[in-house]
Amino acid sequence: MHYQTLLDEIKNAMKQHDQDRVSILRQVHNEVKYIEVNERREISEADVDAMLKRVLKQTGETLEGSIKAANDDARTEKLTGQVAILESYIPKQVAGEELEALIDATIASEGATSKRDMGKVMAALNAATGGNYDKAAAAKFVGMRLS
Repeated sequence: MHYQTLLDEIKNAMKQHDQDRVSILRQVHNEVKYIEVNERREISEADVDAMLKRVLKQTGETLEGSIKAANDDARTEKLTGQVAILESYIPKQVAGEELEALIDATIASEGATSKRDMGKVMAALNAATGGNYDKAAAAKFVGMRLS
C-alpha cells in the first residue's frame, strides 16, 4: 500500500465515522512516521506493508491473549474487527503454481543458469512481488531449477 493511500483511507474512515478503522490505521500511520522521522528517509510501499504486517501480528497476539484470558466480549470483538480490517490491506501472498510460474519467468529473464545466480533470481523475485511470497518454498524451487 502506498503511503498516500494509507492517508486517504484514514480520511475516508473519518468521514464515515468508522472509529475502529480510524484507530487501527492511525496506529499503522504512527509506526510508519516513526520510521520516517528516526531513519530520515522517504517512506516506501514496502515500509507501509511491513508496518501493516507488524501491527497485524501485534493485534493478533493481543486478540489471542484476550481470548485466553476470557476478557470482556466487547474488547475481543473490537480486536477481531481490527484484525479483519488489517487483513483487508495486506497484499495477497504469491504461492503454489503462481509462484512456480513467476520463478520460471524470473530465471528466464535473468538468464540464470547455475546456483551461483540464485541471489540474483531471488532479488528479482523479491522486487517483482514486493516480498509477498513464501521465501523458503521459493528458495527450494529456485535451487531445484538451477541445479
